[in-house]
Amino acid sequence: MSETEAPLEKKIIVSKSDGKVILSGHLLIDTVMELTGHARHIFPGEMSSIDISALAQIDTAGAWFLVDQRTRAAQRGILLEIKGANSAQAQLLKTVEQNMPPEGQPPLLPPSIADLFEIFGQKVTRGFRMMVELVAFLGQVIATLGGIMRHPSRLRLTSVVHHCQEIGVSAVPIVALMAFLIGVVLAFQGSAQLRQFGAEVFVVDLIAISILRELGILLTSIIVAGRSGSAFTAAIGSMKMREEIDAMRTLGLDPVTILVVPRVLALMLMLPALGLIADISGLVGGALMSWIELGVSPAVFQTRLVSNTDVWHFGVGMIKAPFFALIIGIIGCYQGMNVGGNAESLGRLTSASVVLSIFMVIVVDAMFSIFFAIVGV
Repeated sequence: MSETEAPLEKKIIVSKSDGKVILSGHLLIDTVMELTGHARHIFPGEMSSIDISALAQIDTAGAWFLVDQRTRAAQRGILLEIKGANSAQAQLLKTVEQNMPPEGQPPLLPPSIADLFEIFGQKVTRGFRMMVELVAFLGQVIATLGGIMRHPSRLRLTSVVHHCQEIGVSAVPIVALMAFLIGVVLAFQGSAQLRQFGAEVFVVDLIAISILRELGILLTSIIVAGRSGSAFTAAIGSMKMREEIDAMRTLGLDPVTILVVPRVLALMLMLPALGLIADISGLVGGALMSWIELGVSPAVFQTRLVSNTDVWHFGVGMIKAPFFALIIGIIGCYQGMNVGGNAESLGRLTSASVVLSIFMVIVVDAMFSIFFAIVGV
């Protein structure tokens, strides 16, 4: 084509002769859009056939248009034939006709009460089955850890150190910043409320108990669940998709020993350390805001913190940390092991891993709160 030659415009030409419609040109998605608004005038009731022998090109949209016109004519009691199709066009028409929605299909009805109960029962059953599988997976990991304790040489120390760096050291900035801001918010909001009663000094107790006992380790666990738990699922799931885990089993290697145990151990080692960093950052943020907002100097803040805060507040948070780490690690690795052979499964289970981990961490935190309240700690 020369530089001055314009590209040929693809058109559809419709003509009528001897009770039939003759189509020539290009019956493509663009030209079909032009025809659909005038189909009743192009194919009136007296027409008995459509001749497409002169068509230069037809695509799936054009084939759908022809089949749809024939179906509409049949509904009016008219037999509309499509003539002149070559072998490729006939095959395309046949394929489109086979995939047309069935006639007389009943409309979808809203679910009844029985259907809603059935859906709820299915979800409960799936959830119960998942919990049983999670407990079984936890038992398998604990049994593997017991075997490693009897034979320490099986522990892949290099892998544990690598995951400690990825889970712990790399997460320090975001955990410290989050805890610092939480301390600032607690001090600001607490001072605004306590000032009404002239009890501004008690903001130190509020910050200390909230950060050390609950928020420090809880929010750290939520961040780790979203950051490291999803990474566990994505990494193991990718290996599952590429059949690397099947290759490990073929070579006589245990995927739990190689992939799961190092991650769970690293998480149980690093989450208490991250919780400690979060506690310190939260107290620093609270002390800074108390100094700015209430005039409570750092020395007064430290004195009241040491004298009025029981060490068990810090101990309660640290006791929770290994349990939260175990929950996050087990759920993340379990979901990774269940990934199928497609990317949709990987994305869905990675999201499910984060949601379930955060949910279980909050549930276990509530159980710990009730337990410590009963025992008086």
